[in-house]
Amino acid sequence: MQAYQHILLATDFGEGAECIVRRAHDMAERHQARLTLLHVMDYLPIADAAYGPGVPFDAEQSQQLLENAHRRLTSMAKGLAIDESQCRVELGSPKEDIIRIAEELGVDLIVLGTHGKHGLQLLLGSTSSSVLHHTQCDVLAIRLKKAS
Repeated sequence: MQAYQHILLATDFGEGAECIVRRAHDMAERHQARLTLLHVMDYLPIADAAYGPGVPFDAEQSQQLLENAHRRLTSMAKGLAIDESQCRVELGSPKEDIIRIAEELGVDLIVLGTHGKHGLQLLLGSTSSSVLHHTQCDVLAIRLKKAS
């Protein structure tokens, strides 16, 4: 098996994120690979009739949320001695943008968490499932255990 060269860690900062970060970091060290950290903030426009459909209700608030996400991601990176230039925060669709960014960066492994959803949740589609089925590179989906 060929060693991975560039690993993309996609995080939603949810429960279990630190476990996923440690696993991705360990794999990057083991393979001597570059590690890029990514957070895609889901774009959920709130239509304001005064501006037309699909325009965010509060662009300033969206920018503030992006800045907060960037601070969290760079803090995570700092704890792993990863340069801030290896952090990306995007506003969009996690299902689409994780795949797009992986292709742009030429990564050969995407690491993310999964809750192992079933039934209706599965039919609606999870981010990890979408990434797994639509990307060209390897995907490591780390199962997150429910808190007891």
